[in-house]
Amino acid sequence: MINNEVSNKEVLETKEGNEVNNVGGKIPAKRVDIVSLKMVREGSVLYKNRKVGSPNDAVALIQDFLEDADREKFVVAYLNNRHEPTAIHTVSIGTLSSSLVHPREVMKAAILSNAKAMLLSHNHPSGWDVNPSDEDINITKRLVEAGKIIGIEILDHVIIGENGKYYSFKEEGRL
Repeated sequence: MINNEVSNKEVLETKEGNEVNNVGGKIPAKRVDIVSLKMVREGSVLYKNRKVGSPNDAVALIQDFLEDADREKFVVAYLNNRHEPTAIHTVSIGTLSSSLVHPREVMKAAILSNAKAMLLSHNHPSGWDVNPSDEDINITKRLVEAGKIIGIEILDHVIIGENGKYYSFKEEGRL
């Protein structure tokens, strides 16, 4: 019986130029990028309270980003260990009734901004009904789970409507 298996070590040892010997012949070597990650500051806002200690504080920080939007937007405020906001990131701009949010996109900016905690927020463009949809509840649960894994706490998820109306997962005991 002939053994046609070739170990990774054998393949690497037979490397010639930009090709690697393989059982079926030569294959091109794989190019691997060398990267660095950076956050780019696009602007800044002044936050008089300095600290986020309640859902009202969260609304005061985020409201201007969401209140008059004609589409659903998902915005996250990243906080340091004293619950002071360090960055605000628009994760997604969706349609009139939904916004695509994945934990990977939320956590990427959290890690890059050295966040200890996060405030999730999005708007309901109709402005009238700020109660969470099933999708709102599910993404909140997923983000809480992801945050626990990497050590970043979700302090609240606030849904913002018009005329100061909002829904806080924390106030409603859902977080």
